[in-house]
Amino acid sequence: MHICCAPCAIMPFEHLKNEFDVTGFWFNHNIHPVTEYYSRQKSVKDFSKEVNLHLIKHGKYGLVDFVKKAVFADTKRCFICYYDRLDAAAEYAKENDYKYFTTTLLYSKRQNHELIQEIGYALAKKYGVEFYYSDFRPYWTEGREKAIANGYYRQKYCGCIFSEMERYLGKEVNKM
Repeated sequence: MHICCAPCAIMPFEHLKNEFDVTGFWFNHNIHPVTEYYSRQKSVKDFSKEVNLHLIKHGKYGLVDFVKKAVFADTKRCFICYYDRLDAAAEYAKENDYKYFTTTLLYSKRQNHELIQEIGYALAKKYGVEFYYSDFRPYWTEGREKAIANGYYRQKYCGCIFSEMERYLGKEVNKM
């Protein structure tokens, strides 16, 4: 299970753990600034320890590579971000004999579920590993309450430098 952050991992993990032997997969090359990256990573590590979730940290802090791909891709930057993270998860699943891969991005009401599904199923074909789709959005409120109760770091934007800018300056920023 690709994990974007601890608050988004709570409910998917609760629902998947009864059916699967879940492994967490941390790969989030998009997160800016580096202090945000480490805050989210620490929170995921804390969550993993508390629920006894095996966690794989994949890759390094890769903002430069992400920005090089996304900077001129304006309307496709979310596609690039989803694709890179799910591709890494699917490839890892294939190389390590997992039958399925999924992502905690499916918990967020702010993510494009149709695009995540499209990418997930395409990568399933590419790697021969099944993409497990489940709409975890109905558990949004419960998950937020649990994240607050457990003191998990809760971010204020999706993660990338572009989403941070939009969070604080609004979507109209590109028209300035």
